[in-house]
Amino acid sequence: MTDTVKEELNKLEQAHLDFISTVSHELRTPLTSIRGFADTLLSSYDRLTPEQREKFLLIIKEQSNRLINLVENLLTVSKMQSEKDLLIYKEIDVTHYIDSTVQMLKNQYKTHKYICNYEKNLPKILIDTDKFQQIMLNLIDNASKYSNEGSTVTVTVKQNYNENTLQIFVKDEGIGISKEDISKIFNKFSRVDSPLTRKIQGNGLGLYITKTLVEKMNGAISVESSTKGSEFKVEFKIASPEDNAKKIQK
Repeated sequence: MTDTVKEELNKLEQAHLDFISTVSHELRTPLTSIRGFADTLLSSYDRLTPEQREKFLLIIKEQSNRLINLVENLLTVSKMQSEKDLLIYKEIDVTHYIDSTVQMLKNQYKTHKYICNYEKNLPKILIDTDKFQQIMLNLIDNASKYSNEGSTVTVTVKQNYNENTLQIFVKDEGIGISKEDISKIFNKFSRVDSPLTRKIQGNGLGLYITKTLVEKMNGAISVESSTKGSEFKVEFKIASPEDNAKKIQK
């Protein structure tokens, strides 16, 4: 076995150990919280006020949702890396799926303002609708989650005639991402460290999944950021009827 092969095997083993360590930590934190508050409810139920009981139950529910989200993201990552994760292409109007995503998130982030700017006569694109919805949900949810209450999230869709692409921009009014962190945010389990992100639970898989899904459908994703906020851009090629036919036949 050559030194190069040994080095690659060591890197793979270290990556595997890091993955297990990170997942174990992400699982242990909510599980510890759930067990602690459940034990308190069982042992001291009669001595707790109704308000305390409700608070503890809400924490248990919140941490359970955190676990579900982590498991779902891990399953998505596993599926993406499997050849069985086939794409089912359909011709869609992207604004319809963006509108439904925004409407859903409005109920969750009630103090946020959402603005959708759509260029007229946008072409339809051929894409996997489930994957596209997940991409939009991840980006718009992140823009909402990592910006202060009462701020605005803007989604813009327009056609780039020079490149023959459809461009989707998701802009927030958050604290921004440093240049050092921009190169890391699309990595597995990577999270920007800031006073705002420390308050928000997350497992660092959302943007990794988003980037993987975008590139799996031959798209591109990028981000620009400043102290006034961040703007993610997703771009998909507007294929010819012949190219569309080939995708559908695959």
